[in-house]
Amino acid sequence: MTPEVRTGGDLVAESLTALGATTVFGLPGQHALGVFDALRRSTLSYVGLRVENNAGFAADAYGRLTGGVTPLLVSTGPGALMSLAALQESAAASAPVLGISSQVPTAGLGGARKGYLHELRDQQASFRDVVKSVHTVRSAAQIPSALAAAWSSALEAPHGPVWVEIPQDVLLAPADAPPPESLAGSPATVPRPLPPRPELTAEAAALLNAAKRPAVLAGGGVVRAGAQAQLLTLAERLDAPVATTFGGKGAFPWDHRLSLRSWLEDQHTTEFLADADVLLVVGSGLGELSSNYHTFAPRGRIIHIEADLGKLAANHPALALHADARLALDALCTEVVPRQPGGAADEVAALLKRVRTRIDGQELKLEQDVLAAVREALPDESPSFWDMTILAYWAWSAFDPRAGAMHSAQGAGGLGYGFPAALGAAAADPGRVTPVLAVSGDGGAMYSIAELATARQYDLPVTWLIVDDGGYGILRSYMTDAFGEATGTELSRPDFVALAESFGVPAVRTSPERLRADLSAALTSPGPSVVVLPAVLRMFAPTHLS
Repeated sequence: MTPEVRTGGDLVAESLTALGATTVFGLPGQHALGVFDALRRSTLSYVGLRVENNAGFAADAYGRLTGGVTPLLVSTGPGALMSLAALQESAAASAPVLGISSQVPTAGLGGARKGYLHELRDQQASFRDVVKSVHTVRSAAQIPSALAAAWSSALEAPHGPVWVEIPQDVLLAPADAPPPESLAGSPATVPRPLPPRPELTAEAAALLNAAKRPAVLAGGGVVRAGAQAQLLTLAERLDAPVATTFGGKGAFPWDHRLSLRSWLEDQHTTEFLADADVLLVVGSGLGELSSNYHTFAPRGRIIHIEADLGKLAANHPALALHADARLALDALCTEVVPRQPGGAADEVAALLKRVRTRIDGQELKLEQDVLAAVREALPDESPSFWDMTILAYWAWSAFDPRAGAMHSAQGAGGLGYGFPAALGAAAADPGRVTPVLAVSGDGGAMYSIAELATARQYDLPVTWLIVDDGGYGILRSYMTDAFGEATGTELSRPDFVALAESFGVPAVRTSPERLRADLSAALTSPGPSVVVLPAVLRMFAPTHLS
């Protein structure tokens, strides 16, 4: 047996380990075999999925839960391109995914057109408009520095995906450099702080101190920064009502006296926020979904705290603080003057009552009962991952995540996110006691069926709730409302229970009446499971169209 020789692939594995990676996701391919071979000589855990896009979603969820950079290993050309939709979601949700792709041999780069398998004229060009930064490697000696630079880019606020490509011959070439152990604890592994400028903090505090009707809109940046405690302190000092965006679920306690919850697709909530004389928007770009489809028209001043410079004051004029949410809220907490509780809690209660009256007038008991059954069955600490499906759209507004994280694909809006993302979350804590929930419609579920094999192979504690309405339900509704009938929305689909069982995954067909008990039983059983709910759900009426 020939002695093993360290290669460029080993330098990849060694660099990732030194930078702090413990788990990598991916799918092998011919040009990437050098780095996959090196994985078996490393201490890295590997989770292999069946489709590159799903591997990207799994890495996305792992990065969201841990806050750390998560490597994604894929092959050249088709393998790399298959990950683009997942990377778009990571970019929209600020998930720090480090995509590493192989490339054709160096002789075929630069438009040489050698006709190699998977050859693209410019593979990097496909990624530049999606990820934060692109890094190229053309010799084994460049690998540690390129990965360190990419790692640092992914971690710098705002987090986001990055891309590194390494040619096949470089991954297979002998590496005579020593292992890059000095990368451990290097500047690349410590994100640069992004504090607010003091003069802006002082001005923001002065506006908030003088406000008579302050309010807060908290986005996903609060959750990613771990700034929930700071937000709670500031809101209570100001006696300011707090609404959270769909991506900001969990930023503020659901049942707090100042919680407006997440009813952002509601005219009453939009009007309440617009009526604030000072509105603090933190960790949200006030995009389409966070502004009730851009019907939000503020009449007071806006203070905007945002780590993504491109989103800062992009939709409304504001006193803009380019800063990490936690650092900015910390600074504001020291400068605002605590005030006695006034009528804010009563205003919050009155608003939520108006919202409830509007929803209750639409004969949507089935939908509310189904969502309540999911909430009652899911342990408080369990994270949940939601596909683009009607039940998820309800959850954006009406689901209390409690202590568990709630994530969805609403950043980029691609189908197929829920189940592979839940698998990535389960892999983040192999010994986890609490299960993970994934929620999909039957249309979205078909994007991820292959990952039932992954769930079984790694015995991951994920329960997959599939709401089967026979098609793309929300598109059916949109088209019927707009055009009188739907086209292309009806789907032939498998027997999901039998299909899951063919993978060795226990499954049950349930009903709205049995959902709580069946889902609870599945969640408390070890390993993966599937619960199928045949039901046609409806959305509550939108308010932005009126």
